[in-house]
Amino acid sequence: MRIYRTLTGWELEGAHGGRIPVPPQASGRLTTREDLYEYLASLEGEAIPGSGWHAVVAPIEDQEVWAAGVTYFRSRTARMAESEAAGGMSFYDRVYTAERPELFFKSTPHRTVGPGAPVRIRHDSKWNVPEPELTLLVSPKGKILGYTVGNDMSSRDIEGENPLYLPQAKVYDGSCAIGPCLLLTKEPLSKATGIQIEILRDNKGVFQGATTFAELKRELSELAEFLFRDNSFPDGVFLMTGTGIVPGDEFTLQSGDAIRIQIDGIGRLENTVA
Repeated sequence: MRIYRTLTGWELEGAHGGRIPVPPQASGRLTTREDLYEYLASLEGEAIPGSGWHAVVAPIEDQEVWAAGVTYFRSRTARMAESEAAGGMSFYDRVYTAERPELFFKSTPHRTVGPGAPVRIRHDSKWNVPEPELTLLVSPKGKILGYTVGNDMSSRDIEGENPLYLPQAKVYDGSCAIGPCLLLTKEPLSKATGIQIEILRDNKGVFQGATTFAELKRELSELAEFLFRDNSFPDGVFLMTGTGIVPGDEFTLQSGDAIRIQIDGIGRLENTVA
Protein backbone atom coordinates (compact mmCIF):
# COMPACT_ATOMS: atom_id res chain seq x y z
CA MET A 1 0.00 0.00 0.00
CA ARG A 2 1.09 3.60 -0.59
CA ILE A 3 0.54 6.72 1.52
CA TYR A 4 1.09 10.33 0.48
CA ARG A 5 1.66 13.40 2.57
CA THR A 6 -0.34 16.34 1.23
CA LEU A 7 -0.93 19.95 2.15
CA THR A 8 -3.98 18.82 4.15
CA GLY A 9 -2.55 15.71 5.82
CA TRP A 10 -1.79 12.07 5.07
CA GLU A 11 -3.80 10.15 2.47
CA LEU A 12 -3.84 6.41 1.82
CA GLU A 13 -4.16 5.19 -1.75
CA GLY A 14 -7.09 2.79 -1.96
CA ALA A 15 -7.00 -0.52 -3.79
CA HIS A 16 -9.37 0.81 -6.48
CA GLY A 17 -7.83 4.24 -6.95
CA GLY A 18 -9.78 6.13 -4.33
CA ARG A 19 -8.24 7.95 -1.40
CA ILE A 20 -8.58 7.64 2.33
CA PRO A 21 -7.78 10.61 4.56
CA VAL A 22 -5.76 9.25 7.46
CA PRO A 23 -7.15 10.48 10.80
CA PRO A 24 -4.88 12.83 12.77
CA GLN A 25 -2.75 10.97 15.29
CA ALA A 26 -2.90 11.58 19.01
CA SER A 27 0.90 11.88 19.00
CA GLY A 28 0.79 14.29 16.07
CA ARG A 29 2.89 11.89 14.00
CA LEU A 30 1.84 9.00 11.77
CA THR A 31 5.18 7.64 10.56
CA THR A 32 6.58 6.77 13.99
CA ARG A 33 3.95 4.07 14.60
CA GLU A 34 5.53 0.63 15.00
CA ASP A 35 2.25 -0.87 13.71
CA LEU A 36 2.03 1.46 10.72
CA TYR A 37 1.25 -1.23 8.13
CA GLU A 38 -1.43 -2.88 10.25
CA TYR A 39 -3.00 0.46 11.16
CA LEU A 40 -3.23 1.60 7.55
CA ALA A 41 -4.56 -1.78 6.43
CA SER A 42 -7.45 -1.31 8.84
CA LEU A 43 -8.42 1.88 6.99
CA GLU A 44 -8.45 0.45 3.46
CA GLY A 45 -12.15 -0.38 3.47
CA GLU A 46 -12.99 3.30 3.92
CA ALA A 47 -11.78 4.46 0.49
CA ILE A 48 -13.70 7.21 -1.27
CA PRO A 49 -13.88 5.99 -4.91
CA GLY A 50 -12.89 8.56 -7.49
CA SER A 51 -11.84 11.24 -5.05
CA GLY A 52 -9.03 13.50 -6.22
CA TRP A 53 -5.68 13.96 -4.56
CA HIS A 54 -4.46 17.08 -2.83
CA ALA A 55 -1.03 18.50 -3.67
CA VAL A 56 1.71 16.10 -2.57
CA VAL A 57 4.70 17.18 -0.47
CA ALA A 58 7.74 15.30 0.87
CA PRO A 59 6.58 12.33 3.01
CA ILE A 60 8.60 13.45 6.02
CA GLU A 61 7.51 14.61 9.47
CA ASP A 62 10.22 15.28 12.07
CA GLN A 63 12.78 12.71 10.94
CA GLU A 64 16.41 13.29 10.17
CA VAL A 65 17.67 11.88 6.87
CA TRP A 66 20.86 9.80 6.87
CA ALA A 67 22.62 8.07 4.00
CA ALA A 68 24.87 5.11 3.26
CA GLY A 69 27.69 5.37 0.76
CA VAL A 70 29.66 3.02 -1.47
CA THR A 71 27.04 0.27 -1.27
CA TYR A 72 27.15 -0.44 -5.02
CA PHE A 73 30.25 -1.36 -7.04
CA ARG A 74 29.55 1.50 -9.48
CA SER A 75 29.62 3.99 -6.61
CA ARG A 76 32.91 2.53 -5.34
CA THR A 77 34.49 2.95 -8.77
CA ALA A 78 33.28 6.53 -9.17
CA ARG A 79 34.40 7.58 -5.70
CA MET A 80 37.86 6.07 -6.26
CA ALA A 81 38.26 7.89 -9.57
CA GLU A 82 37.17 11.30 -8.31
CA SER A 83 39.45 11.14 -5.25
CA GLU A 84 42.57 9.76 -6.95
CA ALA A 85 44.44 13.07 -6.96
CA ALA A 86 43.70 13.57 -3.25
CA GLY A 87 45.02 10.13 -2.35
CA GLY A 88 41.62 8.91 -1.22
CA MET A 89 41.25 5.98 -3.64
CA SER A 90 41.97 3.30 -1.07
CA PHE A 91 39.40 4.67 1.40
CA TYR A 92 36.47 3.90 -0.89
CA ASP A 93 37.81 0.50 -1.92
CA ARG A 94 38.29 -0.45 1.73
CA VAL A 95 34.84 0.71 2.88
CA TYR A 96 33.17 -1.24 0.06
CA THR A 97 34.64 -4.49 1.40
CA ALA A 98 34.59 -3.65 5.12
CA GLU A 99 32.12 -5.02 7.63
CA ARG A 100 31.21 -1.50 8.78
CA PRO A 101 29.34 0.57 6.16
CA GLU A 102 29.83 4.25 5.47
CA LEU A 103 26.97 6.17 7.13
CA PHE A 104 26.60 9.93 7.23
CA PHE A 105 24.07 12.59 8.13
CA LYS A 106 22.29 13.95 5.05
CA SER A 107 19.40 16.30 5.83
CA THR A 108 16.84 17.79 8.18
CA PRO A 109 13.16 18.22 7.25
CA HIS A 110 13.57 21.89 6.32
CA ARG A 111 16.41 21.06 3.88
CA THR A 112 14.41 18.24 2.29
CA VAL A 113 12.11 18.81 -0.70
CA GLY A 114 9.33 16.74 -2.21
CA PRO A 115 7.95 16.04 -5.69
CA GLY A 116 7.97 19.03 -8.02
CA ALA A 117 10.04 21.19 -5.68
CA PRO A 118 13.46 22.46 -6.83
CA VAL A 119 16.69 20.79 -5.81
CA ARG A 120 19.88 22.83 -5.71
CA ILE A 121 23.52 22.66 -6.68
CA ARG A 122 26.14 24.47 -4.62
CA HIS A 123 27.32 27.82 -5.98
CA ASP A 124 30.93 26.89 -5.12
CA SER A 125 30.87 23.58 -7.00
CA LYS A 126 31.43 22.85 -10.68
CA TRP A 127 30.68 19.12 -10.83
CA ASN A 128 27.26 18.06 -9.55
CA VAL A 129 25.16 14.95 -9.98
CA PRO A 130 21.94 13.43 -8.64
CA GLU A 131 22.15 10.07 -6.90
CA PRO A 132 18.97 7.96 -7.21
CA GLU A 133 18.52 5.87 -4.07
CA LEU A 134 16.04 3.59 -2.40
CA THR A 135 15.26 5.32 0.89
CA LEU A 136 14.03 3.53 4.01
CA LEU A 137 11.60 4.80 6.61
CA VAL A 138 12.81 3.35 9.92
CA SER A 139 10.84 3.46 13.16
CA PRO A 140 12.18 4.74 16.50
CA LYS A 141 12.88 1.11 17.45
CA GLY A 142 14.83 0.39 14.27
CA LYS A 143 12.10 -1.41 12.31
CA ILE A 144 11.96 -0.79 8.55
CA LEU A 145 8.41 0.51 8.08
CA GLY A 146 8.43 1.57 4.43
CA TYR A 147 10.25 2.75 1.35
CA THR A 148 10.42 5.85 -0.80
CA VAL A 149 12.45 7.30 -3.66
CA GLY A 150 15.41 9.50 -2.76
CA ASN A 151 17.74 11.88 -4.57
CA ASP A 152 21.05 12.44 -2.78
CA MET A 153 22.36 15.52 -4.60
CA SER A 154 26.17 15.52 -4.54
CA SER A 155 29.06 17.83 -5.42
CA ARG A 156 31.62 15.41 -6.81
CA ASP A 157 34.45 17.91 -7.14
CA ILE A 158 34.22 18.95 -3.48
CA GLU A 159 34.14 15.37 -2.19
CA GLY A 160 36.88 14.36 -4.62
CA GLU A 161 39.16 17.17 -3.48
CA ASN A 162 39.29 15.66 0.00
CA PRO A 163 37.09 12.91 1.52
CA LEU A 164 36.83 15.01 4.68
CA TYR A 165 34.80 17.53 2.68
CA LEU A 166 31.96 15.02 2.29
CA PRO A 167 29.56 16.98 4.59
CA GLN A 168 29.95 20.07 2.40
CA ALA A 169 29.49 17.99 -0.76
CA LYS A 170 26.32 16.39 0.59
CA VAL A 171 24.62 18.63 3.17
CA TYR A 172 23.13 21.96 2.09
CA ASP A 173 19.71 23.47 1.44
CA GLY A 174 17.85 21.59 -1.28
CA SER A 175 20.39 18.76 -1.45
CA CYS A 176 17.86 16.07 -0.56
CA ALA A 177 14.59 15.10 -2.24
CA ILE A 178 12.25 12.25 -1.28
CA GLY A 179 8.85 11.10 -2.49
CA PRO A 180 6.35 10.85 -4.00
CA CYS A 181 4.95 8.47 -1.36
CA LEU A 182 5.76 5.83 1.20
CA LEU A 183 5.36 2.22 0.12
CA LEU A 184 4.37 -0.13 2.96
CA THR A 185 4.75 -3.88 2.43
CA LYS A 186 4.54 -7.01 4.57
CA GLU A 187 7.54 -8.57 2.83
CA PRO A 188 10.91 -6.98 2.00
CA LEU A 189 11.30 -5.57 -1.49
CA SER A 190 12.42 -8.03 -4.14
CA LYS A 191 16.05 -7.76 -5.20
CA ALA A 192 14.76 -7.68 -8.77
CA THR A 193 13.17 -4.28 -8.05
CA GLY A 194 14.40 -1.78 -10.63
CA ILE A 195 15.50 1.82 -10.27
CA GLN A 196 15.79 4.17 -13.21
CA ILE A 197 16.85 7.77 -13.72
CA GLU A 198 16.41 10.17 -16.62
CA ILE A 199 17.75 13.71 -16.82
CA LEU A 200 16.24 16.16 -19.30
CA ARG A 201 17.76 19.43 -20.48
CA ASP A 202 15.60 21.68 -22.64
CA ASN A 203 13.18 18.72 -22.87
CA LYS A 204 15.88 16.46 -24.34
CA GLY A 205 17.42 13.50 -22.58
CA VAL A 206 21.05 14.04 -21.56
CA PHE A 207 21.47 11.02 -19.27
CA GLN A 208 19.64 7.86 -18.35
CA GLY A 209 20.58 4.83 -16.34
CA ALA A 210 19.11 1.81 -14.59
CA THR A 211 20.01 -0.84 -12.03
CA THR A 212 18.32 -3.26 -9.63
CA PHE A 213 18.63 -3.84 -5.91
CA ALA A 214 20.40 -7.10 -6.71
CA GLU A 215 23.51 -4.92 -7.20
CA LEU A 216 23.26 -3.57 -3.64
CA LYS A 217 26.13 -5.16 -1.69
CA ARG A 218 24.63 -4.88 1.80
CA GLU A 219 21.30 -6.00 3.22
CA LEU A 220 18.86 -3.20 4.06
CA SER A 221 18.44 -4.53 7.59
CA GLU A 222 22.22 -4.46 8.02
CA LEU A 223 22.39 -0.77 7.12
CA ALA A 224 19.58 0.07 9.55
CA GLU A 225 21.19 -1.98 12.32
CA PHE A 226 24.52 -0.16 11.99
CA LEU A 227 22.77 3.22 11.98
CA PHE A 228 21.07 2.43 15.29
CA ARG A 229 24.24 1.27 17.01
CA ASP A 230 24.77 3.66 19.94
CA ASN A 231 22.39 6.12 18.28
CA SER A 232 18.75 6.95 18.94
CA PHE A 233 16.03 8.41 16.71
CA PRO A 234 12.94 9.22 18.81
CA ASP A 235 11.14 10.51 15.70
CA GLY A 236 12.34 7.67 13.49
CA VAL A 237 14.71 8.27 10.58
CA PHE A 238 14.99 8.08 6.81
CA LEU A 239 18.00 6.18 5.47
CA MET A 240 19.18 6.51 1.88
CA THR A 241 20.85 3.26 0.83
CA GLY A 242 23.38 4.37 -1.78
CA THR A 243 23.39 4.63 -5.53
CA GLY A 244 24.28 2.23 -8.31
CA ILE A 245 23.90 4.82 -11.08
CA VAL A 246 26.53 7.53 -11.54
CA PRO A 247 26.79 9.67 -14.71
CA GLY A 248 30.12 9.75 -16.51
CA ASP A 249 32.85 12.17 -15.48
CA GLU A 250 31.98 14.54 -18.32
CA PHE A 251 28.47 15.15 -16.99
CA THR A 252 27.36 17.83 -14.56
CA LEU A 253 23.91 19.16 -13.72
CA GLN A 254 22.80 22.59 -14.88
CA SER A 255 20.09 24.93 -13.67
CA GLY A 256 16.78 23.97 -15.29
CA ASP A 257 17.58 20.26 -15.65
CA ALA A 258 14.66 17.94 -14.86
CA ILE A 259 15.55 14.85 -12.81
CA ARG A 260 13.16 11.89 -12.94
CA ILE A 261 13.82 8.92 -10.65
CA GLN A 262 11.57 5.86 -10.78
CA ILE A 263 11.55 2.84 -8.46
CA ASP A 264 9.31 -0.11 -9.31
CA GLY A 265 6.27 -0.28 -7.06
CA ILE A 266 6.91 3.09 -5.42
CA GLY A 267 6.58 5.65 -8.19
CA ARG A 268 8.44 8.56 -9.74
CA LEU A 269 10.15 11.45 -8.00
CA GLU A 270 10.67 14.43 -10.28
CA ASN A 271 12.50 17.64 -9.44
CA THR A 272 14.01 20.51 -11.38
CA VAL A 273 17.41 22.01 -10.59
CA ALA A 274 17.03 25.57 -9.33
